[in-house]
Amino acid sequence: MTAIPKIELESVDRFERDYKLRLPFRFGVITVTEGTQAVIRAKIALEDGRRAVGVAAEALGAKWFDKSPAFSDAQNLDQLRQALGLAIELYGARGWSTPFGLYADTYRDQLARGAELGLVPLVASYGPALLDRAILDALGRATELSLADMIRRNLAGIEATDLTPDLAGYDLPGFLNKLRPGRDIAVRHTVGLLDPIVAGDQAPQDRVDDGLPETLEEVVRHYRGRYYKLKVAGDIEADLARLTRIAAVLDRDAGDYRATLDGNEQYDSVDGIAELWRRLRATPALERLVAATLFIEQPIKRASALQKPVDALAKLKPLIIDESDGELASFPTALRLGYSGVSSKNCKGLYKSILNAARVAKLNAEAGGPKYFMSAEDLTTLAGVSVQQDLALVSLLGLTHVERNGHHFIDGMSFAPEREQAAFARAHPDLYDRSAGPARLRIERGQLGLGSLGCPGFAVAADMDFAAMRPMPAAPSGRIAPAFPEKLA
Repeated sequence: MTAIPKIELESVDRFERDYKLRLPFRFGVITVTEGTQAVIRAKIALEDGRRAVGVAAEALGAKWFDKSPAFSDAQNLDQLRQALGLAIELYGARGWSTPFGLYADTYRDQLARGAELGLVPLVASYGPALLDRAILDALGRATELSLADMIRRNLAGIEATDLTPDLAGYDLPGFLNKLRPGRDIAVRHTVGLLDPIVAGDQAPQDRVDDGLPETLEEVVRHYRGRYYKLKVAGDIEADLARLTRIAAVLDRDAGDYRATLDGNEQYDSVDGIAELWRRLRATPALERLVAATLFIEQPIKRASALQKPVDALAKLKPLIIDESDGELASFPTALRLGYSGVSSKNCKGLYKSILNAARVAKLNAEAGGPKYFMSAEDLTTLAGVSVQQDLALVSLLGLTHVERNGHHFIDGMSFAPEREQAAFARAHPDLYDRSAGPARLRIERGQLGLGSLGCPGFAVAADMDFAAMRPMPAAPSGRIAPAFPEKLA
């Protein structure tokens, strides 16, 4: 049995860099045209005297972690910076611990201190989500083990605690040891609410013409993918009309496709989304799309999503939570209300994903079949460190398709300096293509190759260009006063 190492967090460097979207991306209550990525570099010490440095990166996303219109987008970014600062302080104060111990032993303090600052659980969890990845990357570099090897041998020290009482008595080490990363994974392409479906939806002056597909019909023909994630907006008539146009393209060009519907919290109750599903089933032009739909993601606003049972719809189509997955107890709560799935997103925390995957395995073993499940979703993970660490995790958890939107809305690694792009393309040739400009994800027949992610550390075998980044600005020290208090619910 492999000994679980103790580590100490010695320092964390924080950086940022900006990126622009090649196409506007509308999801939920926001339309995104540009963004900022947080990048961290964490230094750890091991008890035997070794030291190592690991990295992690994640978009600083406005209006997803906290969708309150009372806060400006800039304030949303400061909230996430606060969450990161809290995690660094709490982890640093713990001293020697296992990597998972740093997370579990500070979990309640992170949420409590976040709440004092007005941070909702999803925001508060952003800090540990980044820090845990950088720490595991450092540990893997020190031990020359990949993420898969570290998790299978449980070098992180993952265990059932009082944070997950439903896993008490479960053979968690046995579950971890059976995990095997896939050599490839299918891309589930996101169709945003503003995305042009056919050529006639775009005026000539709106074309980007950068060699990448822009309309849905171009995407289908270019990437030849099987999986699609379709955003809905909470207006039944508008959603029906748009889904009918999308279905016409998928029915014609996408072969034996599969789809998921993403409600992005646009419906007030299960009644609204159930009515949409009833109307979908009653529309002949949507027959194939209805049959191809795997599940519906977070259709109900998080304020009420976990307040009432969703059996009225769940009996017809599986439902998963995403934005409602703010705490470790959220998934068990959702299960009691009729949901059967939960999303994995690195921005919510890798340990949460692993523990939820264990819950799914335990529940399905008890049910005698695949009744419960986990899906792999995206929050604009940029090419490079961010997308690689997300892909490595969901592949290890046995997921066979993953939502990817960064490859479509952002032109590869165009936000990074040339030498960083070249380094990543050399180190991960199965994942990137450099034949036409920036290093872009190499999607072939709808699949991404993942073999090169099995490198020492957390799926990163190339160096980032930190000299080209700017230091992360200091976040406000106290509670952030809403910029638009009149919009408080």
